[in-house]
Amino acid sequence: MTTANTTINATATSPSPTLPRAAAADIGLLLEGTFPYVSGGVSSWVNQIIRAFPQYTFALCFLGSRPQDYPKMSYALPDNVVHLENHYLYDFAAPPLVKKQPGDPSAFMRSAQLHESLRNPAMRKAAGQMLKDMLDDLRPGGALGEDAFLYSKEAWTYLTDQYRQFCTDPSFVDYFWTVRIMHKPLWQLARIAEGLPQVKMFHTVSTGYAGFLGALLRYRHARPLLVSEHGIYTKERKIDLFQSEWIRDNRSIFERDVSQIGYFRDLWVRFFETLGHVCYDAAEDIVALYEGNRRRQIIDGAPEARTANIPNGVNLPRLKSLRDRRAATVPKTLCLIGRVVPIKDIKTFIRAMLTVVRRMPEAEAWIAGPEDEDESYANECRALVDSLGLQDKVKFLGFQKIDELLPKCGVLVLSSISEALPLVVLEGFAAGVPSVTTDVGSCRQLIYGLEGEDAALGAAGRVVQIADPRALAEAALELLDDTHWHAAQQAGIARVERYYTQEQMVGAYRELYARLTTQPDLVDPPSWPADAVHLPH
Repeated sequence: MTTANTTINATATSPSPTLPRAAAADIGLLLEGTFPYVSGGVSSWVNQIIRAFPQYTFALCFLGSRPQDYPKMSYALPDNVVHLENHYLYDFAAPPLVKKQPGDPSAFMRSAQLHESLRNPAMRKAAGQMLKDMLDDLRPGGALGEDAFLYSKEAWTYLTDQYRQFCTDPSFVDYFWTVRIMHKPLWQLARIAEGLPQVKMFHTVSTGYAGFLGALLRYRHARPLLVSEHGIYTKERKIDLFQSEWIRDNRSIFERDVSQIGYFRDLWVRFFETLGHVCYDAAEDIVALYEGNRRRQIIDGAPEARTANIPNGVNLPRLKSLRDRRAATVPKTLCLIGRVVPIKDIKTFIRAMLTVVRRMPEAEAWIAGPEDEDESYANECRALVDSLGLQDKVKFLGFQKIDELLPKCGVLVLSSISEALPLVVLEGFAAGVPSVTTDVGSCRQLIYGLEGEDAALGAAGRVVQIADPRALAEAALELLDDTHWHAAQQAGIARVERYYTQEQMVGAYRELYARLTTQPDLVDPPSWPADAVHLPH
């Protein structure tokens, strides 16, 4: 591998002119829409992991949408980050010049076989080798390069055949442009894979585009790939896609079946599912935060023998010291710490406060998190506060340092419609703050504990169903009662101290990093037992 300077200048621009550069590093971290430009639980975890291993150097590859979406870093780079490059998958460069070409029929036949192998569970073991064999085809100027896909006769024939065979939407124009836009980032990822620094292992913190890049890198450079998923990427993309208004459905009212989603929405879902399959197939190790997500990874195609759970852990000594800064009485403040985006369902929290303040007039709601990721949604949340007459009770604080915020909080609130193992809940426990959460991800496990000794520690808060403002309000009011609050506080402290420390998490990753960075070069893609593959149809 060579340094990435040429690739960076050709395909990406950077908010900062002074990014660190290196020809080699120990670990290549692949980061999609997260650290160091976006704050949140995953970014905090990445920052935590890098700083926990000063003995390793890290090369970071950040994947985003467009440069203007990431104007500045949200985190200072740790000293052991020796390389950072940024790529923007939807900041499209000018397409290749139009050049009439017949295309290579054998290359498009290989592409069709790869697609079939990814769709067919019986052929999954062959998919990794097929992708490895096609890497040269995907290079600029290759038989399956971007110019061949855009302009060759073979590509046109393949595309029109696929439309006639599979597409249930009447618009060929929408099908044509959907397929083009869908595949455009993949050639960018192939170019990025050519230029990253030399590393001993790759580590992606999601599937999706970063995971697909991880697979390309693992096959091209014969170095092991580690996958750590916080939320399940494909599940979260499905939520986004089902809520999206930009996806067309051109069927007439008589052609539509309300029990089925439109073709293009389904096509995008299957696209991200396929990226996940490719990533899982390439990985030596696949990590989830808790058992529910590990089982979901297996259902989504991850080979069970390569999966494991490593829960989040918090810096207990630092957060424990915050307990001494708390007031003698329980503050009547309900605080939601998180990005102001639809998946966090901020509106349900706001609506819940209407009930809370009627019963407890002194109560306040704080929303502490950035509002720039989805400004239209943030504006809707502010408008909802105004329409409910809660201007004096619901405060938008923007990004806050938790060390300053947590000692002033009475109860942490998490109203999300999707989570994994939320770090903020554990940080709250360590600082002596119980939580009310929705019943998503591992929240029930965090609040009530797993069966046995964990559950015997007691309830560290309350869990309610998603999108239920009244239930959220009732749970918060109950928890603000002094007796219930102190019992929940003690349960949360005991649970985080016993099961969710940074030392436990770092120890597990120390073993993974030690094994994977010293592993010999990998000649072939991973080979999974036939009974380890389980794909939904």
